[in-house]
Amino acid sequence: MSRTLNRVQLIGRLGADPQMRYTSSGVAVTSFSVATNRQWQGKDGTQQEETDWHTVVAWDKLAQICSEHLTKGRLVYIEGRLQNRQYEHEGQTRYKTEIVASDMLILDSRGTTAGDSAQDEDAPIARTVQSPRPEPVSARSGRSGSSERTPQNIQARNSRPAVISDPDEDPDDLPF
Repeated sequence: MSRTLNRVQLIGRLGADPQMRYTSSGVAVTSFSVATNRQWQGKDGTQQEETDWHTVVAWDKLAQICSEHLTKGRLVYIEGRLQNRQYEHEGQTRYKTEIVASDMLILDSRGTTAGDSAQDEDAPIARTVQSPRPEPVSARSGRSGSSERTPQNIQARNSRPAVISDPDEDPDDLPF
């Protein structure tokens, strides 16, 4: 029997604030768009750029976290799976491809967007609660990566550097 894999990893910026809603059974669902860019040099030597937009859907605890902490322009890492849906709209069959998120990691500091270099001082302080080193949030558990929350683990995690300037220094300390 052969194995299969349906896994997506994206690093991009949110195109709009996330939209959270609830199913009829009370389950939280948050959807948002993420833009990724690619650049290349054209045949005539000019720099070309293309933007792709991806629809991301998060469920349950991860949906609530995304709704609370993500805003337009934030740089995020999303991991999940592709899901294709079909539905009827005005008598026509429509198709939609979405990324169902299983993990999310905020990669920029609070209040910064694509063109900003300083934090937005007018942003509400309670809007983003982020440790010095962000951790992925799993939809399966709704908690960060560490399973044990002892004072030693918390102190060790918070003492790590927030940014690694040279990935060769510690390859196991990459955010993904």
